[in-house]
Amino acid sequence: MADNESVECITEHERILQEIESTDTACVGPTLRSVYDDQPNAHKRFMEKLEVRIRNHDREIEKMCNFHHQGFVDAITELLKVRADAEKLMVRQETQSNRSLLEVIRCRIQQRNMTTTVERLQCDGRYLCSRYYAALKTMEQLEKVYIPRVSRYRFCQIMAENLPKLREDIKDISMSDLKDFLESIRKHSDKIGETAMKQVRDVLNGFGRRRNGEGLGELLLGVQCSQDLVDFSPVYRCLHIYTVLGDRETFENYYRKQRKKQARLVLQPQSNMQETVEGYRRYFNQIVGFFLVEDHVLHSTQGLLTRAFTDELWNMALSKITAVLRTHSSYCSDPDLVLQLKNLIVIFADTLQGYGYPVNRLFDLLFEIRDQYNETLLKKWALVFREIFELDNYSPIPVETEEEYKSVVSRFPFHDAEIEKQDFPKKLPMSQSVPQIYVQVKEFIYASLKFSESLHRSWTEIDDMLRKSTNLLLTRTLSGCLQHLTKKPHIGLTELVQIIINTTHLEQACKYLEDFITNITNVSPETVHTTRLYGLSTFKDARHAAEGEIYTKLNQKIDEFIQLADYDWGMPESDGQASGYLMDLINFLRSTFQVFTHLPGKVAQTACMSACKHLSTSLMQMVLDSELKQISMGAVQQFNLDVIQCELFASSEPVPGFQGDTLQLAFIDLRQLLDLFMVWDWSTYLADYGQPTSKYLRVNPSTALALLEKMKDTSKKNTIFSQFRKNDRDKQKLIETVVKQLRSLVNGMSQHS
Repeated sequence: MADNESVECITEHERILQEIESTDTACVGPTLRSVYDDQPNAHKRFMEKLEVRIRNHDREIEKMCNFHHQGFVDAITELLKVRADAEKLMVRQETQSNRSLLEVIRCRIQQRNMTTTVERLQCDGRYLCSRYYAALKTMEQLEKVYIPRVSRYRFCQIMAENLPKLREDIKDISMSDLKDFLESIRKHSDKIGETAMKQVRDVLNGFGRRRNGEGLGELLLGVQCSQDLVDFSPVYRCLHIYTVLGDRETFENYYRKQRKKQARLVLQPQSNMQETVEGYRRYFNQIVGFFLVEDHVLHSTQGLLTRAFTDELWNMALSKITAVLRTHSSYCSDPDLVLQLKNLIVIFADTLQGYGYPVNRLFDLLFEIRDQYNETLLKKWALVFREIFELDNYSPIPVETEEEYKSVVSRFPFHDAEIEKQDFPKKLPMSQSVPQIYVQVKEFIYASLKFSESLHRSWTEIDDMLRKSTNLLLTRTLSGCLQHLTKKPHIGLTELVQIIINTTHLEQACKYLEDFITNITNVSPETVHTTRLYGLSTFKDARHAAEGEIYTKLNQKIDEFIQLADYDWGMPESDGQASGYLMDLINFLRSTFQVFTHLPGKVAQTACMSACKHLSTSLMQMVLDSELKQISMGAVQQFNLDVIQCELFASSEPVPGFQGDTLQLAFIDLRQLLDLFMVWDWSTYLADYGQPTSKYLRVNPSTALALLEKMKDTSKKNTIFSQFRKNDRDKQKLIETVVKQLRSLVNGMSQHS
């Protein structure tokens, strides 16, 4: 191996020596340098080789000199002789040759330059155009510097004629690149917007949203710019080329026109966008991507876009965006989707605000959408409330142990010292729907708060929003559900009583809902502009509706008993005891009013008075019914026994709190009418009629006349008048006189009215 390397080294040194011997001395340096780049110590061997070669050449030179010495001397002698003549001739020829050589050199240089130029110009035009600006500068130098120097040549004229076409080719190629860029950016706007909005969301989530919504611009400092995702060089290159070629305005107009067209396409929503949150997300991503590109172009170019242009474009977009969102959000009935849309709008607005775009109109729109969100919440909670009411058993809540009691009071603020003292098991006055309703109202407040967050509003404003939305829940939704509940057919008197009790406890709990909102917002309820909850009026109205239904259903029940009445209106004498239907009715009223002891005192008293008045009126209508043609004295006596039972019931104080015989006065009209007929005290009635102290002040002449005519029938022997004809015809005349006088009173009343 060492022998081979030695042979190779000797061969290489021989080659170098030959190259030195045959090469111009100016090129010896690189040749010698290769010796030192070779193997270690090779230069020493080369120096030895060189010494040997030099000695060989010295010997050959010496031999040659010896051989030619005499000839050389002779030649020198001859040369000296012609020296003078040669010098003269040389001067003349040198001058002439120098002139010719300079001309040749000049022509050769021109030829070389022309050849190079022609070759370059004949190259593919795209090679020049691919370097755009450099190509333009080269053409400018050719046109202004070099071509004028050789303009007499035809190829230069052709070259000059082709330069404008080359410039147009460059413009066309750069414009083609720009069009590709615009098409690409339209496709990538979604990704640009998605990236930017994700970064803003991450920044906001990382720092946490500020309670007053201020300083969001500071949080956006870390957001990447759109140039990280897009190559803007086609825009810069095309702008530069058109500027150099003096056609910048054409480029600016074209770019702005195309971007306006793209803006309109971006702002056009899909028809089913409102169905899913992803539809809204894609819509926002495209818009953000579009305007981030415009912002970057605005700040990275000198005058291609102006702030006035981007502001005009943004205002146009903002009008379209708000109209689209207003329309599409109105179709949304899912509060969760509306909430997701709100969160997207906030991120969308924060992102664009970070790039200097004004977004106040978007937050104004959010207030409109907040109302829509509250409407969807109200509809959702209406179903929740109705389901709670549907499943309620409308009975007091039984609690068997201390744990059960604590479980109830942990969900509903109930405090009653008397009940707390009672031993287990015991009952709480409200039914199970009360704590459930209270919990759901709090859940509604939480749901409403979710939308109010991140709206860049103060907590005072958020507090006001929560209270107003809660008021709508109470005054409209819950109140409506209660009104609907009280009118349901399956809701009876017992259920209505429980509903009244429930609304009383819910009304008392409203102050705890006030505190609940205050704890969320830390806004004092004593603040001047704080909205109060309208729970008092809500539950009072519901309670009044339930009370009205109690009165209505109680009267309906009385009517059902009245329909069971089966009087024998021709009976000769009474049975001596009250009718069965009436005793059943009174027993029903007595048991019902025992349930009413849980109601507020005035409600129970009003219900009792209403029932007695309705019973009295129904009994009066029974005897005055136009379908009833005849009534015997025995029937009147039987009817009187029934009225006596009614009066006894009224006097038994079925509901505590009545003063004196107040409840009995409900039957006063019946009592005076029956007394008049039972005693047959017509002389007193007629004599005292119209006097405030009259014994029969409540007996209307038309009422007395109607009943008297039912008892007047000569065709029936069992009537009182047939007995009068047998016993005393003078009394018959008296009755006829009474009838005439009663008719006279009735006619007088008619004329007076």
